[in-house]
Amino acid sequence: MDAFSSVLNKIHVPKHFERDNDAMSDLNTLLDNNKAWAAKITQSNPTFFSELSKQQSPDFLWIGCSDSRVAAEQLVGLQPGEIFVHRNIANVVTPTDINCLSVVQFAVEALKVKHIIVCGHYGCGGVKASMESQEHGLIDHWLGHIKAVHQKYEQQISDLEDETQRLNRLCELNVLEQVRNICHTPVVQRAWRNNKELTVHGCIYGLENGILHDLNVPIHQMNQVDDIYQVRENGNPVY
Repeated sequence: MDAFSSVLNKIHVPKHFERDNDAMSDLNTLLDNNKAWAAKITQSNPTFFSELSKQQSPDFLWIGCSDSRVAAEQLVGLQPGEIFVHRNIANVVTPTDINCLSVVQFAVEALKVKHIIVCGHYGCGGVKASMESQEHGLIDHWLGHIKAVHQKYEQQISDLEDETQRLNRLCELNVLEQVRNICHTPVVQRAWRNNKELTVHGCIYGLENGILHDLNVPIHQMNQVDDIYQVRENGNPVY
């Protein structure tokens, strides 16, 4: 037993923190899986973790949905350290979400990523909930951002006869809107003003076939952004 474990064993654990055997069994499964995964990686590349611990230098920032079926690293075949990830319900980017915006700033200014990918998925539960009229609770505040997208493209969506088609089209339109929102942030525009290599992409993932689709809306310079959203610094032109 190492010194740390010895100290832990002497710590008094309050009654409400005592172990639940069923809960610990579930956690132990994850811990065992982790050990097996780490051993497999180490066997194929003995220096993988020691090198990874020194720094991360991903080229990509992924902003995706929290859905457990959409795991960024796995579906694009990348290893730990190769993609920086932020996830939330329905891959929404808002100018008041300090969490998301802090991730964007760190990714662009510290990690110097070259690509930001906003990725949604067909059949998104958050997007579906936004199309419904019943109350969902606290999340309704968040879903309001998607409802605004729905309202903006209401005619285009309502022209589709099939309910699944309407849902999936709103999933695509939501991605496109969040791509625009990313491009409206001062962090991204500052990078462009400083001639940094940075492209914002929109993609959507198919749960039924595992295929990632490019929505073909790459934005990589200021003049692709509507004038009203272009942020000027000290009154100077933005490009």
